[in-house]
Amino acid sequence: MEFNFNSYPYSSRREVVFSNKSMVATSNPSAALAGIEILRKGGNAIEAALAAAISMPVVEPTCNGLGADLFAIISYKNKLYGINGSGRSPKKISIQALREKSYEDIPFFGVDSVNTPGAVGAWFEIYNKFGKLPLKEIFEPAINYAKNGYALSPKVAKLWDDEVNKYKNLKGICGLEEFFKVFSDKGKAPKAGDIVKNDNLKNTLEEILETEGKSFYSGDLARKISSSVKELGGFLDIDDLKAYKPLWVDPISTNYKGYDIWEMPPNGHGVSVLMALNILNKLTLTDREDPKTLHKIIEAIKIAMTDGKTYIADPSFMKKRVDELLSDEYAEKRKKLIGTCAKNYKNILPISPSTVYMATADSEGNMVSLIQSNYNGFGSGIVVPTTGIALNNRLANFSFDSNSVNALSGGKLPYHTIIPGFISKDNKAIGPFGIMGGFMQPQAHVQVLTNMIDFNLNPQAALDAPRFMWTGDKNVEIEMDYGNYMINALKEFGHNMIIRSDYTDMGRGQIILRLENGTYVGATEKRTDGYIGIY
Repeated sequence: MEFNFNSYPYSSRREVVFSNKSMVATSNPSAALAGIEILRKGGNAIEAALAAAISMPVVEPTCNGLGADLFAIISYKNKLYGINGSGRSPKKISIQALREKSYEDIPFFGVDSVNTPGAVGAWFEIYNKFGKLPLKEIFEPAINYAKNGYALSPKVAKLWDDEVNKYKNLKGICGLEEFFKVFSDKGKAPKAGDIVKNDNLKNTLEEILETEGKSFYSGDLARKISSSVKELGGFLDIDDLKAYKPLWVDPISTNYKGYDIWEMPPNGHGVSVLMALNILNKLTLTDREDPKTLHKIIEAIKIAMTDGKTYIADPSFMKKRVDELLSDEYAEKRKKLIGTCAKNYKNILPISPSTVYMATADSEGNMVSLIQSNYNGFGSGIVVPTTGIALNNRLANFSFDSNSVNALSGGKLPYHTIIPGFISKDNKAIGPFGIMGGFMQPQAHVQVLTNMIDFNLNPQAALDAPRFMWTGDKNVEIEMDYGNYMINALKEFGHNMIIRSDYTDMGRGQIILRLENGTYVGATEKRTDGYIGIY
C-alpha cells in the first residue's frame, strides 16, 4: 500500500493527556521519548528537557541544529530561572563590511548570515546548574538516534523536502555542497517513515560529550567551524566562539486577568506578548467567535509587534526600558489607538516556521519551557564539513539601518524571535507553554493565552483553534477554519484577509499545566508531529 502521510481529509481529533507523575511534550515523538527515558532513570524535568533538546538536531534538523540558539524558562523548586542561549554577532562584522561585499541588506542565507551559535553552550550551562544524572545518559538518546536511525515523522519529512528544494533554488550562494551531501540523497530529501541515520552528527555529539562542550567553542570543532566559515569568506571566527557565554536572566511578567504570564527579557521579543496582553487587559473581550473581539486582538498584536520591532534589541542598546514598555501608562496610551477600523502599521514580518519547542514536568513539580532554533529551516545552508553542524542564519534578524537600536554591529545580540512561555498564579507554578514560528510566536502566545484565560478553552482546544498572523500593513493571514462569516466581517473592519490552506507557518506548540490536585495536563497540536509522553 502507498500513502500520502501529509494528507488528512477528515477531522482528526486530539484530546488532552493527563499524568499524575511526569510529562514531556515536544514537536517530535522521538525527542519526547528521549525525555521520558531520562525521567525513567530518575532524572528531573530539566535533564529530560536537555535530552529532548540534544536529540532535536538529529530527529528534527529542519528546524534546529548544533549551530542553533536556545532560550529556556526553568521552574525549579517553585523558583523561575531564565537562560539566554543566543549568540553575539561576529566581532569583525559591520554594516559597512557587508556593503563592501556589495550587499544592500543583511543576507538571509549563506556564510554572511551566520551568527555565533549558542545552544550547545546553553546545554552545559543548564546541566551544570541542575543536572544530577551522568552526562553520558543525557546525550545517549541523541547519539543512538544518529547512529542507529529513527523513523522520520510526516511533518518533518515535508519540511525537509521544502528545505532541499529551497536550497536548490538559491542563486549565487556559495558553500551549499556540504548541506546536500549530509542532508540529502543525491538532492532528494528522505520521506516519511524512512529510517534516517547521520554518522557525522553521531561523531560530533560524541566529541561534544567527551569534551563537555569545550571542543565546540575552543577545540577541534571550533577550529573546523572557523576554518569552514573563513574559507567561504565569512566573519565568524574562533575568537567569537571562545568569547561565547550563555546568560542567566530573570524572566519578565505581567498579570493577565489573575494569571502571571512569564516571558524572557530582550533581546527576545517576549515583551511584545506582555505588551499586547496589557492592552487587552483594558478591553472587553466577549465571545471568541465575535468579529469585534478578534479585531481587538489583531490590533493589540499589531501595536505590540510594531513597538517591539522599534524598541527591542540587545539590552545594552535599547532606548526604552522594559518597565516602561510594560507600564500601565504605556498600555493605556496604546489602547486608545484601537478603534473600529484596522490601522496601517508599516511593519513587514518575515514568515519563518523553523523552531522546535519542548515542555517537561516531573514528580517534584519542576517544569521547563525550552525553545531552540536555527532561525530559518536548516539555517544559513552552511554545514561544517565532516561534522553535520548546520550553522544558523540569525544575523538576518539584525537591521541594516544604522539608526535602528537593532543595527548590525560586532559583538551584539540580535533581536531574537524564539520565546519560551510560562504561567503562574499566586506565586505557584502552573506550567510551560510555547508556540514555534519566528515572528508568529508572540502572536500565537497571545491567541493561545486568550483562548485559555478569556474563553476557557482547555489546552488542547486552545492549540487546535484556528489562528491568524499579521504580516505587516493591514495584511492578516488567517486559517480557513475561521469560516467565511468571520473572514468577511474582519474585511469590513478594514483588514486585508489572506486565507491560508497550509497551517505550518501558523505556529506549532505544546502546553503542560499543573492542576490544583497536582495532576499534569498536556496538549500538542495538529500543525506538527507533536507527541506527549508520560511516566
